[in-house]
Amino acid sequence: MSYLFQNAHLINPAESLDAIGALRLSESGIIEAIAIVPDMLTPLPTDKVIDFTGKIIASGLFDMHCHFREPGFEYKENLETGSHSALAGGFTGVALMPNTEPPIDNAQVSSYLYHKAQSLPIQIEVIGAITAGRKGEKICNYGELWETGVKAISDDGSPVMNSRTMRLAFEYAAMFDLLVIQHCEDTYLSAGGVMHEGVYSSLLGLRGIPSVSETIVLSRDLHLIRYLLETKNSALPHAPRYHVAHISTKEALKLVREAKAEGLQVSCEVTPHHFTLTDEDVFKSGYDGNFRMNPPLRSRRDREAILHALADGLIDAIATDHAPHACHEKDCGLAQAHFGIVGLETAVGLTFTRLVHTHILSPYRAIELLSTTPRRLMKLPPIRFQVGTLANLSFIAPDEEWTVDTSQLQSKSKNSPFYNFHLKGKPIGTAYNGMVRLL
Repeated sequence: MSYLFQNAHLINPAESLDAIGALRLSESGIIEAIAIVPDMLTPLPTDKVIDFTGKIIASGLFDMHCHFREPGFEYKENLETGSHSALAGGFTGVALMPNTEPPIDNAQVSSYLYHKAQSLPIQIEVIGAITAGRKGEKICNYGELWETGVKAISDDGSPVMNSRTMRLAFEYAAMFDLLVIQHCEDTYLSAGGVMHEGVYSSLLGLRGIPSVSETIVLSRDLHLIRYLLETKNSALPHAPRYHVAHISTKEALKLVREAKAEGLQVSCEVTPHHFTLTDEDVFKSGYDGNFRMNPPLRSRRDREAILHALADGLIDAIATDHAPHACHEKDCGLAQAHFGIVGLETAVGLTFTRLVHTHILSPYRAIELLSTTPRRLMKLPPIRFQVGTLANLSFIAPDEEWTVDTSQLQSKSKNSPFYNFHLKGKPIGTAYNGMVRLL
């Protein structure tokens, strides 16, 4: 038996494909035929014909910023439960951050994760640490990490505060063309902070995290890159590639815009919670620990700047920063709660509800941010819709309305501020590595 999807909206930015057509997929996930209107595919006796009018077949979604907590914190999430959460959210691949225990700062840990990932139903990429133990003091052996398959490094959650260490990281990462992902936060300014510093933190009586803590570290890093390019450009085999994780402030976006205009290889991602919620929502939540995240939910002014940057193409990727925590780590009040929320299973719904249906993004651009560009930044092969190849696809119903029920999430953890949110746009299946899943 084969699946014949008729009248589907086919979107694959890697091939500049944005058209209505038909696609035949074998039960084992091989693309058998593809046609674009006005050409159509004639059903075969063995076909299961599915009318996909109004629905999208997209290149497989890839989240370049996830935490599956293994090794060390499997009570929150593990590779298997995280993979099921990804599939439920329509993602066929993720990249895992290194803040595990032990951290992913050596070849043994990265090799273990890559080996275990071979039996999982999604593609898993491993992001190595910038520094040993993520302590910000001594850079890791990037060559050993690279040899195991690592394509990016980050101390996510623990920004590298030592400028000399960060300089060395840029120089040695350039030897292997590794993407350097920075969590931009001056921890001296943000220490003890619970939420965005502003009117609402004052009203709640909580210590704030100032927006300038993000821009100070970002500005420092950009100056380091400029210095290296000016003084050591001929000695570097590759120009430093720098990526701003979960960008959240208007000022940081301005710095990225200026750096790109200069020609620096700088990129940035935004999370669905930062383009949807603000610190006012934290205020309204009544000290709900599910609204504590890092970077914190910023001001309405910052959110408007994010939406503008999404609309004009400045932002390169949408990433969830999927960060599971056990109930006792979130159901304890805002000031005591751990930072982070789960995000894989609400990302598509929030993107279509807040961005596509409001005409900030086209469906094509949304898929580019959720699939194509993250893969390109991670130096992964582009997805092709080619006959005879294993499919890597995400199926989306852009107009399907649904309400978030956190008790039904596939993640081991349920920490989301989006419970009972009404969304329009839902993932309805995937095809990856020979498995076709239709929800």
